[in-house]
Amino acid sequence: MTSLIHPTAVIHPNAELHPTVKVGPYAVIGEKVKVGPDTVIGPHVVLDGCTEIGARNRIFPGAAIGLEPQDLKYDGSLNLVKIGDDNLIREYVTINRATRADEMTVIGNRNLVMAYAHIAHNCTIEDQVIIANSVALAGHIHVESQARIGGLVGVHQFVHIGRLSFVGGMSRIERDVPPFILVEGNPARVRSLNLVGLQRAGLTELAEGQVYAALKKAFRLLYRSDLTFKESLEQLELLPDNEQLQHLRRFMQLSQLPERRGPIPSAKEKEEEEG
Repeated sequence: MTSLIHPTAVIHPNAELHPTVKVGPYAVIGEKVKVGPDTVIGPHVVLDGCTEIGARNRIFPGAAIGLEPQDLKYDGSLNLVKIGDDNLIREYVTINRATRADEMTVIGNRNLVMAYAHIAHNCTIEDQVIIANSVALAGHIHVESQARIGGLVGVHQFVHIGRLSFVGGMSRIERDVPPFILVEGNPARVRSLNLVGLQRAGLTELAEGQVYAALKKAFRLLYRSDLTFKESLEQLELLPDNEQLQHLRRFMQLSQLPERRGPIPSAKEKEEEEG
């Protein structure tokens, strides 16, 4: 184990590192940190707080994980940052721990978080998410699996970003991003289905394209028809059922709850609001 840890690294004796963990020069690892097998911790990385990191992660130089949240409500509690397996966390990424003792910030598996991105307190990032350079996620944001967030995007507190959605670079996200949808703009508006993402996920090929056809019909009902939002959701119930459509319906229904931000509208709705 000693040969895998650079002699300039500062590691608390109570930290729990698997014998296969590699630690680069001048890294700092706190007392309550746990790191799983074959994870590589680069130079000048700081791991602090109650931080649990799984297997085969690569954490690049200058990243800071598990430090106190940037939240004035923080009371000093040692709460949890939990990171899964096979993640790439690039240079100078910051991931803050949660605000209260019974809460956590969670990163799943096989995610790519590019340089200078910030993941604030109480965020949940599921699996296979790509977060591009200099993205800023405020507190309590939930990003579902296979979402893509372009560079220099800012996301408001408590926003939910749906599965296989795409957020265009330099957008301002102040409301929920529905699954399978491409949004872009400042403030962001719905532009189209995320066709490239659906193709890469194989959803345009399944059952001779029936999944994709159902999502196209759902998109037209929600964003290209004259129906009200409630009427659109009612019409969605009449479409041929599949797991993706069920997820879209559930996401849109939950987005209407008082504690949620509501879904991002279409560009057409923006024009009507301004008119």
